[in-house]
Amino acid sequence: LDHKMFGIFAHRVMNRRIPLVRGFDDVFMAPHSRHTEVPMDKIRAEERLTVLAESEEAGLFLAMAEDGRRIFVMGHPEYDRVTLDGEYRRDSDKGLPIELPENYYQDNDPQNKPLLLWRAHANNLYTNWLNYYVYQVTPYLLDVEDDLMGTPDFKNI
Repeated sequence: LDHKMFGIFAHRVMNRRIPLVRGFDDVFMAPHSRHTEVPMDKIRAEERLTVLAESEEAGLFLAMAEDGRRIFVMGHPEYDRVTLDGEYRRDSDKGLPIELPENYYQDNDPQNKPLLLWRAHANNLYTNWLNYYVYQVTPYLLDVEDDLMGTPDFKNI
């Protein structure tokens, strides 16, 4: 990119039937901080990918392949309230060319506390991932034990 994609951006859920976005609002906010992008036309041309959420400004946020065995997150839902603030201040202090993160500080003033606009959807994303793509598909064979160690003996299953 010619400038850093930096800030909190609105995203639209594109495929509501997929459990990974269950409980998401039609539009939700999420952080981005990157110098690169994958063009949406190339993503849409890839038949193996299902786009789950995207932004007009920031592009892809969430996609999956292989029925959820591969999940691609282009934003940073894991960021806490002050992560972008730290990045902004670090780069400013180094004299690097950096703009204010978009939609982040109240009144666009870095002296104000950053707005936390994405935590509920971030928690929902990770909860859905663990529930639908890890927990429900993991084979738990608790009654199969190895005679010697008392641990599962997967060689004989």
